[in-house]
Amino acid sequence: MSNNTTTARPAAPTQGRDELFQLEKREDGIVVLRFGVPGARQNTIQADFADAFDHVLETIEHDTEVIGVVLISNKPGSFLAGADIGLFEQVKSAGEVEALSLRGQAGFSRLSKLHVPVVAAIEGSCLGGGLEMALACDVRIAAETPATALGLPEVMLGLLPAAGGTQRLPRLVGIATGLDLMLTGRKLRPAQAKKIGLIDQVVAPETLLMEAIRQARIAGKRSSTASASLIQRAQGRMRAGVGGLTNAALEDNPAGRRVLFDQARKTLRAKTHGHYPAPERIIGVVATGYAQGVKAGFAVEAKAFGELAMGPVSKALRHVYHATESLKKATFVGRNVKPRDVHQVGVLGAGLMGAGIATVTVDKAGLPVRLKDVSNEGLARGMQHVRAFYDKRVHNKAMTRAAADRCLYQVTATTDYSGIGAADIVIEAVFEDLELKQAMLADVEAAADAQGNPDCIFATNTSSLPISDIAAHAKRPENVIGLHYFSPVEKMPLLEIIATDKTSKETIATAVAFGKAQGKTVIVVRDGPGFYTTRALSPYLNEAARLLAEGASVRAIDEALVDYGFPVGPLTLLDEVGVDVGVKVGPILEAAFGQRMAAPDASAKMIDAGYLGRKSGKGFYDYTAKRKKGAKRPVNPELATLLADDRQGVRAPSAAEIVERCTLLFVNEAAHCLSEQIIDDPMQGDIGAIFGLGFLPFTGGPFRYVDTVGVRRIVDRLQALAERHGPRFDPAPVLVTMAKASGDSHRRFYSV
Repeated sequence: MSNNTTTARPAAPTQGRDELFQLEKREDGIVVLRFGVPGARQNTIQADFADAFDHVLETIEHDTEVIGVVLISNKPGSFLAGADIGLFEQVKSAGEVEALSLRGQAGFSRLSKLHVPVVAAIEGSCLGGGLEMALACDVRIAAETPATALGLPEVMLGLLPAAGGTQRLPRLVGIATGLDLMLTGRKLRPAQAKKIGLIDQVVAPETLLMEAIRQARIAGKRSSTASASLIQRAQGRMRAGVGGLTNAALEDNPAGRRVLFDQARKTLRAKTHGHYPAPERIIGVVATGYAQGVKAGFAVEAKAFGELAMGPVSKALRHVYHATESLKKATFVGRNVKPRDVHQVGVLGAGLMGAGIATVTVDKAGLPVRLKDVSNEGLARGMQHVRAFYDKRVHNKAMTRAAADRCLYQVTATTDYSGIGAADIVIEAVFEDLELKQAMLADVEAAADAQGNPDCIFATNTSSLPISDIAAHAKRPENVIGLHYFSPVEKMPLLEIIATDKTSKETIATAVAFGKAQGKTVIVVRDGPGFYTTRALSPYLNEAARLLAEGASVRAIDEALVDYGFPVGPLTLLDEVGVDVGVKVGPILEAAFGQRMAAPDASAKMIDAGYLGRKSGKGFYDYTAKRKKGAKRPVNPELATLLADDRQGVRAPSAAEIVERCTLLFVNEAAHCLSEQIIDDPMQGDIGAIFGLGFLPFTGGPFRYVDTVGVRRIVDRLQALAERHGPRFDPAPVLVTMAKASGDSHRRFYSV
């Protein structure tokens, strides 16, 4: 290959351009344009990207000997992962952000208009601006590697694609498919991308460059803003299993497109309840491009991008992003403390939680798991749970059957402690019973001693019991820690790690590294009843039950809080968790924190009546009743009689009152945890609440919520509610202190 290439550098390049782009002109007239951000783990669009890109394009434009161009990253595992988020923190106005968008659009339009075919050779992350660059090419080829993923995730940051993606993508794959990708931000594997027509070819990584060069020789020019033919789009939609000729035909005429856009808006509003402006703007920008032309589409795309970037929702979501990235790097114990190697994991309890923990341990961390349960029946259900996970992966073509089977072979089962003592970490995932957990700890220590394994870590998945109580009789309390997972484990991103005063730094470091290997966002909190997440959630759920007793209907409570932005209503959540589980946690928290954590009488009445939630067939809702497809689940009709005595002469609370009382108690308890140093900083509190409990992502979390609303206003409302409803609304000390401080009451937890 080296004998067939010459290197042509742009004349008089500005500093750094040679490093970002390397232009290699082959003797056959193919230019291989390699790019890579020096010193970075992955390629992102930096401040100097546009200038450097224009410079190399100018070189190609003026070279009449060039017959084709290949775009390829020189950084393995990273094609181009979009814009550096830090760029947004350097701008001061919507106009400045709009200008960035216009510059990106111009650069990629220039790429699309080169006089020769351009092939994108994709290996690794091809996201955001990276995919928009690929969309401007004539041919897209992707390498089949675990790291290769394609998508436009801007909506996750409250933004939209802003380098022409809103116009190019729907014209390539169809309006409905394009909107789906932009509105969800989901990433596609190469095979999935080829299925919908997003890429042209999937190849082995070792043949990527060779095939891209071949395509650059033979491919013709294509318009990156011209719609695919009706037949092409129909075929693509049928391959993707989303309609076919009828839906493609709708996209081919103005009236049909209006139907598609109207349906998209209707579906969107049912999901977002108007709290996220970016998806609405995406639909509007795509619609404008089809109604008024691509040029108009580009203009409104750039304008919307600027306005969204300066808006409160995008700022809040970028706060979440930065916090998450910060936690990925955090060790929580200092860089001098090294985690121990983990080679084998034990899991005690093969229920949904235990089986889920086993699954992510094998799938993400790649570690073998020894799964224990008290019965063969329990083990069979647990193993079936793991198998179902991999069966789905195979069905979705995310992995081969052979690869899935290799993962399944990593999980072994036992009804005794054989093999458990050799594990580096043993995680118990049984129900909330202190004596049972203490007994299991003793059994694990004995099994570890028998194996000569004194460093074995015992991790409990308790959601409320203090870790110090569980470790009260431990031989080695320094090896005991809490690992609080959230259900379903495979989907929920948070892992709350709880350390006692006796937990060693090495144990904490090992648990943190292990959680990250499982693909979790990790927070580390101090020990105490309910830790952080259970404490923050409990008053919220209790208040919902009190509101029910005061005359609010089940559906009114749930719908009010879902409309406000919570993923599910509190009563639905209690049904899913189990009303009895919530009541078991109540006495533990009430003993520690008094009446502010006391469970309402309504919960006890439901347990006495056997209304435990989904698992018993009835809770707040009736899970036994038949219903038509799309119909709402009926409320348990017997609740009205059960709670009749509590409701006599009571005025039903309004939706606004439901939202205020539940939300402020959630925020206030989070602040109590900060006051008591259960959490070290607001950032962990925000991420824990959003990722573990679903607290209003568009606000940035409970602490950023306080910054936005204003701490003085928050304290005033809590005090007013305390006068009316009792001391459970007394504001947390940290809020009171902040409210009394002189100066601006906003942005007290964060500087920006």
